[in-house]
Amino acid sequence: MSTIVAPSLLAADFLNLERDIYMLNRSEADWIHLDIMDGIFVPNLSFGFAVTNLLKGVTQKPLDTHLMIVQPEKFTEEVAATGSTFMNVHYEVCPHLHRVVQQIRGKGMKPAVTLNPHTPVSVLEDILSELDMVLLMSVNPGFGGQQFIEQTLGKVARLKKMIEERGLKTLIQVDGGVNLQTGRKLVDAGADVLVAGSYIFSSDDPEEAIRGLKAL
Repeated sequence: MSTIVAPSLLAADFLNLERDIYMLNRSEADWIHLDIMDGIFVPNLSFGFAVTNLLKGVTQKPLDTHLMIVQPEKFTEEVAATGSTFMNVHYEVCPHLHRVVQQIRGKGMKPAVTLNPHTPVSVLEDILSELDMVLLMSVNPGFGGQQFIEQTLGKVARLKKMIEERGLKTLIQVDGGVNLQTGRKLVDAGADVLVAGSYIFSSDDPEEAIRGLKAL
């Protein structure tokens, strides 16, 4: 299976968002990654449902919605209404994670769980079989353009081992500081899905940048 590439819309040009969406439609990108932030769980605000609800009318790619917010379970219906394929919540803000995962699946979406850089993959031992994907943050969440945290490679390998030992098909996604060099290391360690923002949208040729990541 070739590497799944999910460009992060957080790094797009919001004055020319439709142009960037059509570029992604033309490209070899597999999904579009949406980072929704609340300024509480992470020290930043991004876009909300007023923007994401417009995307399903123009994008040809599945939407992968990553909620960097407290109480994400309050917004399951809103995320489903965007047409999102994945709803991704942080382990760190869900004391009743199994219930949230059931809510997500009940709305017809694929549940995914994100771990911050300091959170070990072992915390997922009793929920892993319920998940379609795990997102490992390779930077501290909240801002684009940060430097890749090298310890993520070991986390990917440990998570891959957990998945294989259980005979699961759970995807491993990584977000933060992804480029051709770090992407190569991540894929070698066992990552299935690469989220890239600044690397793609700051490139002179974003479509070629996506093509390069796909080829890893």
